[in-house]
Amino acid sequence: MTLDGLEAAVEASVAPTERARRKFKVNVNRYADDFVVTGVSREVLEHQVLPAIKQFLALRGLELSEEKTKVVHVTEGFDFLGQNVRKYGGKLLIKPARKSEQSLLAKVREIVVKNWSATQENLILQLNPVIRGWGMYHRHAVSKSRFTAIDAHIWRLLWKWAVRRHPTKGMGWVRRRYFRTEGNRTWVFASEIQVNGQVQRLRLFRAATIPIVRHVKVRGMANAFDPRWSSYFAHRRAVDVSD
Repeated sequence: MTLDGLEAAVEASVAPTERARRKFKVNVNRYADDFVVTGVSREVLEHQVLPAIKQFLALRGLELSEEKTKVVHVTEGFDFLGQNVRKYGGKLLIKPARKSEQSLLAKVREIVVKNWSATQENLILQLNPVIRGWGMYHRHAVSKSRFTAIDAHIWRLLWKWAVRRHPTKGMGWVRRRYFRTEGNRTWVFASEIQVNGQVQRLRLFRAATIPIVRHVKVRGMANAFDPRWSSYFAHRRAVDVSD
């Protein structure tokens, strides 16, 4: 709520009327206290937009974080909300940010290290929601190759975990103990568990199994608190769940 009005301040910094502002191509994308401002040139952003933002924040007792604030060309790319936005050869691609990937792998590594002596079942139950949650967040971006790389890295961590538990056993024994064959896949980290008297297989969730679903932008005039838009948002939720 404190930042409400930021968009208007940015627009006013380049031109007084909407028609005059078009040539500057200034747009504000904001989520809570994180925001990105795009414009036609570095000069416009540095000499008109940035001072206006600083003044807007100063009136509210706030200031920009010097560490997080920078002006870059879209071909250099920038991170926003855990994703990297960058143009490659004229094509804009949004991918999971490296910092987001590193944060996920650090969390997975922490779980694995803390569970050196835990059962395979408990380890899988702790890892699955972490991997699934991260993957679902990035499923609207260009993420397929990154999902595969994440799965490969996690597999190496789990192989190390399995080998470390049995220093006197051979590699073949360790593989048979902790990994299963399912179809064409021969290294599935999984275990059999009893559920209501029946044997079921509990397997590690793979990020690469998440389908990429392109995000459909919410209509600009849509208001989740306005009953007239209830059917619109209900339809969006239904489509998202079915995907």
